[in-house]
Amino acid sequence: MKFVKVFFGCLVILLTACNKDNATEKRDLDSSASTRGKPNLIIFYIDDLGYGDVSSYGAAGVNTPNIDSLASKGVKFTDAHSTAATCTPSRYSLLTGEHGFRSNAAILPGDAPALIPPGKPTLPRLLKKAGYTTGVVGKWHLGLGDGFVDWNKAVKPGPLEIGFDYSFLLPATGDRVPTVYLENHHVVNLDLKDPIEVSYSEKVGDRPTGIDHPELLKFKADKQHSQTIINGISRIGTMSGGENALWIDEQFPDVFTSKAVEFIRKNKKNPFFLFHSFHDIHVPRVPNPRFKGKSMMGPRGDAIVQMDWMVGEVMKELKIQDLLENTLVMFTSDNGPVLDDGYDDKALEMLGKHRPSGPLKGGKYSAFEGGTRMPMIVYWSGKTKALVSDALISQVDIYASMASLLGIELASDEAIDSQNLMDAWLGKTTTARDYMIEESVGTLSLRKNQWKYIIPIPTDKILPAWLSNKDIEMGYSKEPQLYNLAIDLGEKNNVAASNPKLVISLQRKADEFIAKGFRTTDN
Repeated sequence: MKFVKVFFGCLVILLTACNKDNATEKRDLDSSASTRGKPNLIIFYIDDLGYGDVSSYGAAGVNTPNIDSLASKGVKFTDAHSTAATCTPSRYSLLTGEHGFRSNAAILPGDAPALIPPGKPTLPRLLKKAGYTTGVVGKWHLGLGDGFVDWNKAVKPGPLEIGFDYSFLLPATGDRVPTVYLENHHVVNLDLKDPIEVSYSEKVGDRPTGIDHPELLKFKADKQHSQTIINGISRIGTMSGGENALWIDEQFPDVFTSKAVEFIRKNKKNPFFLFHSFHDIHVPRVPNPRFKGKSMMGPRGDAIVQMDWMVGEVMKELKIQDLLENTLVMFTSDNGPVLDDGYDDKALEMLGKHRPSGPLKGGKYSAFEGGTRMPMIVYWSGKTKALVSDALISQVDIYASMASLLGIELASDEAIDSQNLMDAWLGKTTTARDYMIEESVGTLSLRKNQWKYIIPIPTDKILPAWLSNKDIEMGYSKEPQLYNLAIDLGEKNNVAASNPKLVISLQRKADEFIAKGFRTTDN
């Protein structure tokens, strides 16, 4: 009898231990499954890269093997768009899920206050709710501070106040002062005995300017870009001090890539979001010497090669860290291409047979398709298959799509222009939007499937004078414009006059979307 009690006692202990082991194993499996269900997210956000500027989209005179590799394994979109034909509103829209015009987002000066206020729902804040570590590396150009920035102290609000855990930035753009890196809240390598002062209204300091000393320049610049000279390049605005903190443009690829790789290594054990916001191929185009002559198009083409190398280095690191199967990678651009944008770097003269916008009309700033239709590639190893998709899609949709993937319900007033199109992003369907707003300098356009309607500009509207020398077909007209992109991708034949009912319908729909947002409108 004693033996039986002991036997059953041991059996109970054994079964209890087994159950505990099974429970522990189940928790581990559940945790693993949960981790697998939360992919890392990397967005390669290139600057001023046109639809036709990479090999897989038809580039001539330049090769982009790393980007082409993504396109060969992932979903390559032919009708994906930035929300705007300029950078600031596009960046604003991607991070907030709403169109830039709702907050009067436009190209910001280098000393602009933070455009996205602390407390506003953002993509990085959304991902933090799901346990992500969030980082931004590269160009910012969404404003910093609260109206006046003292670059010698903590600079905030900025990325850390809207949901990013880490930031390493060009504060504005490469052609604007201050020409320093900002890591989190502080200028990198700043010597407080040599304080920084920046002005966009008057000259500060004694550094030479491009107007007074053109002989010091690596290449000539227009009047707007001919103020303080730093590293042989004249910039917009004037700057004094900060000598130890000044960047060297040619070092951008190595500096930014090392910061992106470092972020991945530090956060590889938990889900992370990396917004890798490139300076290339924005002006001034000053590629590292090892990329010089790697294209047939001079500095602009060489900057594309440099950009492709940077993408490749990050993808290599994902492979080294065994993260490819748990990382959703998006590659795209903030707006269409521009050749002459302030600096004489021979971009137009050395273009050759290359067409930066591919078959599209227009480019950066423009209301035509070349302004917002971007190269867009989505790759998630094991989840995406090689596919060319003609789904109509917008970068503003990344917000709601990630929320859906992670099972997060959006508030009614959050990301009001963003739609859940994750199945389209992953190539499970080529059906996406029916309607989409395109924002350009001076006007808006509305896409309805293959139809493109450009809202006319009032006769009393004055457009910026600096647009006059860009040599871009802007799409401005006092009359309505309507194009059937299914048969007229180059937007050559305005058919508004022969389709008056459709024009009226599209204008009404545009007014409705502008007033209410896309998620709150029956579309």
